[in-house]
Amino acid sequence: MNDIIQAMKDRRSIRRFKPDLPAKEDIEQIIDAGLYAASGRGQQATVTIAVTDPALRQKIVDANRVIGGWQEGFDPFYGAPVILIVLAQKDWPTHVYDGSLVIGNMMLAAHALGLGSIWIHRAKEEFETDAFKTLLADLGIEGEWEGIGHCAVGYIDGEAPKAAPRKDGRVFWVE
Repeated sequence: MNDIIQAMKDRRSIRRFKPDLPAKEDIEQIIDAGLYAASGRGQQATVTIAVTDPALRQKIVDANRVIGGWQEGFDPFYGAPVILIVLAQKDWPTHVYDGSLVIGNMMLAAHALGLGSIWIHRAKEEFETDAFKTLLADLGIEGEWEGIGHCAVGYIDGEAPKAAPRKDGRVFWVE
């Protein structure tokens, strides 16, 4: 089977990460894979914020936990030391789809590099707050952006889960 198709079948969402930070070169490759995602009319109307700073990571964890309604101490990023936040231009008609493709590419790239990943929601709600709008301004990111999601990345702590059997009746042919 083709290596890319096999990677698509083997990649799973990871919910337990080691605290060790992956090599910056690997993180850069993952981000680069996201930059090559398909986008509506080729506009590339997304940005990625790579977070490895523990203090900012904790701020994101805390905000995400509160939005999700979890108890103090819960980490909705499962200990992943890298958070790649994808945002898209609010006024672009395909912004949600474009950002989703970026995250999909990054998750496959992480898997190809022997790292684990998981898509974590609630970036939309985070980046509607003043604190995270200030973060964008501090980074020099201008305009109106919507948080699409987070790609949490790190080394898998334990075994990667196996794929659940695929449900039948999900493909219809018209020949």
